[in-house]
Amino acid sequence: MDNFLSILFNSLQTGSVYALAALAIVLIFRTSKTTNFAQGSIGTLNAYVGALVLSSWGWSIWAVAPVSILTAFLTGVLIDTFIIRPAAKVNRIAKQIITLGLIMIITGITPFLFGVDPYQLPRFIPSGSVDVLGASLRFNTVFTVLISLVLMGAIFWFIQKTKWGLAIRVTASNEVTSKLMGVPTKTVTMMSWATAAMLGTLAALIIAPSGSVNPNMMFNVQVSAFFAGVFGGFQTFYGPVLAAFIIAFARNTTAFYVTDIWGDVLVYMVILVFLFFKPYGIFGKAPVKKV
Repeated sequence: MDNFLSILFNSLQTGSVYALAALAIVLIFRTSKTTNFAQGSIGTLNAYVGALVLSSWGWSIWAVAPVSILTAFLTGVLIDTFIIRPAAKVNRIAKQIITLGLIMIITGITPFLFGVDPYQLPRFIPSGSVDVLGASLRFNTVFTVLISLVLMGAIFWFIQKTKWGLAIRVTASNEVTSKLMGVPTKTVTMMSWATAAMLGTLAALIIAPSGSVNPNMMFNVQVSAFFAGVFGGFQTFYGPVLAAFIIAFARNTTAFYVTDIWGDVLVYMVILVFLFFKPYGIFGKAPVKKV
């Protein structure tokens, strides 16, 4: 039981990171009609900003996190305004290729801006834990899971219950019709990119203490987030979030009880087999075209 609970607690924290990244990817996919392959790199870039501030000025992680979130907001706005929006005049494939190019650009400029040595970031709550049926539950795990769930819950409420949330859903449904109805689609897509960048940066700040801030720190998160989007269904905002927690729990359980080396491969193979029978994901539905 204590091993199972340890796996569950770890999966909640890992799943929170995957869920934040998956929600960011789906948010951009629904509003900008493109797959943002650079989501992880954007989060890494702004995590570097926070790590540099912490190491240079000695600020705490609580002061550094808002700085990274703010720079992430600006990064999302700049990318949408000066890169994605002009590319939209060409075609959708151009936007996706550009996001691949952003990975190379960010990976290339990171050593010039921040150096080649990895940075260390502390946990939000560095110490303290409580025993739950023999398993140790860190206070930092509780905090990161709660803050992630509250944030995602607030975003879901915003999308479903507010006027701007309605604009997001209308833009996601049909951008051309939304423009004809007077919806400021450019502002909607810009804020979606900014929000996605902030979510990715928060995921990077959560996962950084487990290793280090380096150019490849978000690679596994990016891959898992894409699998969560496909597994949960890109047609919904909540499906990929739930799928992210399922994937995190399945990976940790397989790694502990079956094999640590091939655990990820087994999980992803099961997902691919599932998608063969339900190609639009758990909560996704086949698109219906009206004539």
